[in-house]
Amino acid sequence: MSVKSGEEEIVSQRISKNITYYCIAGVSWCACPIHLYSFTLCHLMPQCFASCSPPPGQGPPISATSTLPPRPLLLLFPWLGARPAGVSKYLVLYLERGMDVLSVQSEVSHFLWPRWGLEYGLEVLKVLEDPRFAQRPLLVHACSIGGYTFTQLLTHMAKEPETYNSLLHRVKGHIYDSMVVGSLEHMATGLGKTLYPRLESFVRRAAMLFFWIFKAQTADYYSKGVEVFQNNPVTAPALFFFCENDVMCDPLALETHIDCWRTRGVSVESRKWKESVHAAHLRTHPEDYLSTLEKYLNSLTSVPLKARM
Repeated sequence: MSVKSGEEEIVSQRISKNITYYCIAGVSWCACPIHLYSFTLCHLMPQCFASCSPPPGQGPPISATSTLPPRPLLLLFPWLGARPAGVSKYLVLYLERGMDVLSVQSEVSHFLWPRWGLEYGLEVLKVLEDPRFAQRPLLVHACSIGGYTFTQLLTHMAKEPETYNSLLHRVKGHIYDSMVVGSLEHMATGLGKTLYPRLESFVRRAAMLFFWIFKAQTADYYSKGVEVFQNNPVTAPALFFFCENDVMCDPLALETHIDCWRTRGVSVESRKWKESVHAAHLRTHPEDYLSTLEKYLNSLTSVPLKARM
């Protein structure tokens, strides 16, 4: 579906502190009939959203006898410190293509203390068991540290495959944009550039010291996470966006992961640029990014998108 010139109504519902559900009013399983704002999709801005919660005990209008297929749900894992204006570009991409969006924001504490990240991953999995989302086909789009947060979900899925078997089969595709891959130095560099760019060198050294002191609580967990990601229990087709000049990603290490997945029989597409900007490939190479994404989404015939791009 092309971007409409008319106005649409969008509702945002805050599920928890870092998890927000977005849908187009009137065409989705949305339980929030209040606080609607009108806007033009191609001019979507954060102030257009209203945060609202359904009355206690009141769920979405889901009919058990409905013959309509459930609307696909995008799990969006933005980069650390992502601002609403930046995230809104990704919301538009999928909302206008007939998908609802569940945005799962990450906090630095989830990364610095992986046990908290695992607890957060379990929280997200419980949200996906909600009747509003439990039957929906899923698409994952993870940016930068968002890939780490998604890996925390995968860790639980890999540990309890019987519990999450249905969820694993509902994931019809997964997209990774600017994954932080490589050594601890790549991770520490990412923290410096994201949290305090002016103190990047200091933050990087402090992070490396932290990883060394709390190796059992950090580095060892990261190694386990890398192993889980490499043996990803999700075997749906995947897409990677990355570049050669990203200081937070070792492209050779990432390509090793990609080759490993292909060896396992997973269909993997990728787009690599010689030069680009971490977590900003869409802004830096919009036409190339969108055409690659279009080709990938059109290949996911098992995802009943409202309309093809």
